[in-house]
Amino acid sequence: MNDASGVDFDMPDLAGVVERLPPSEVDALPFGAIRLDANGEVAFYSAAEARLSGYGARPALGRPFFSDMAPCMDNEAFRGRIESARAAGKFDLEFGWIGDFADRSRELQVRIQPASDGGCWIFIRRD
Repeated sequence: MNDASGVDFDMPDLAGVVERLPPSEVDALPFGAIRLDANGEVAFYSAAEARLSGYGARPALGRPFFSDMAPCMDNEAFRGRIESARAAGKFDLEFGWIGDFADRSRELQVRIQPASDGGCWIFIRRD
């Protein structure tokens, strides 16, 4: 499903497209977008992700994502997948996940793609 900017969660180069958008357009996407730097700290946290996940207005930028913000994703099934894909050189993942910030039983679709700065993008769609 395309939004007004023509961005679709399923497009092959989602990260590349999102990186060319102004932050206000990324904030308005119908799915969440989080960019982690190479150290795993939050470099961008979209307004859509804050709203859709229930995270709200809490501080996000500069925080270690897995240990501070999403410890439920700091495991082999989530973080381990990202690290394994990065090590293998195939860094374009898509998988289902159960659990959101405000609703631990919510089903999510997750896409992970490389960011141009050596980090990664985490895109999260909620149906």
